[in-house]
Amino acid sequence: MSILAAEQPSVLLPPLGEIIIGLIAFLILLFVIWKFVAPRFEQVFQARRAAIEGGIERAQAMQAEAKAALEQYQAQLAEARTEAAQIRDQARAEGQQILEELRAQAQEESARIVARGEEQIAASRQQVVHELRGQIGTLAVELAGRVVGVSLADEARRQGTVDRFLDELDGMSAGSPDGRGGSTVAGGTR
Repeated sequence: MSILAAEQPSVLLPPLGEIIIGLIAFLILLFVIWKFVAPRFEQVFQARRAAIEGGIERAQAMQAEAKAALEQYQAQLAEARTEAAQIRDQARAEGQQILEELRAQAQEESARIVARGEEQIAASRQQVVHELRGQIGTLAVELAGRVVGVSLADEARRQGTVDRFLDELDGMSAGSPDGRGGSTVAGGTR
């Protein structure tokens, strides 16, 4: 039986020729992979690593640039806010100054209008007083002429009588606060 066992090949063991051919093919394949494919894979891995590391460096550089730009923007924003506050304060000051100028102009205009009104009132009063003096004088002369029974047509007499009468009236109004004097008006002269 042992002879029979040696002559019949084992199902588990392949023939020796196939093992040698398989081993040679495996070594050739290993050589080709080791010589051509592995270096190519290594180059691809190195390129990918360089790309990833370059991307990280670029990302860090961009992040630093973005941070610098953000700081610059914040500085510009703070400067713009400060400038806006200064402009606002200056505008308020100018507005206050304009208001003060307008108030001063309004007060000057008001004082000028009041002064002009007072002048007009004084002129009107003077005119009314002058007209009343003339009318009072004429009435006084007529009354005096009727009371005395003599005509006071003479201009000089009439003027003297009128002036005296008006002076007494002025004296009476100046003598007491209510405009009434304690004395009575004396009769006219001839």
